[in-house]
Amino acid sequence: MISVAGGFLGIMLGFIASFGVSSILGWPVAITSASIIISFMVCVVTGVFFGWYPARKASYLDPIEALRYE
Repeated sequence: MISVAGGFLGIMLGFIASFGVSSILGWPVAITSASIIISFMVCVVTGVFFGWYPARKASYLDPIEALRYE
């Protein structure tokens, strides 16, 4: 949920920043749906992987050994 929310927030900030640059500096801005989808998917996949991988690794540990290691 955090990576999805971050993806939506990043898309909104990207829109605001690009339209701000366009209006202030007069540069042309083109936002395509493909760039939005790709950036959102990269955000979600990164968030899911880096949440899933440590949890999966920790699930294989023996609780006694994990506590003894600390």
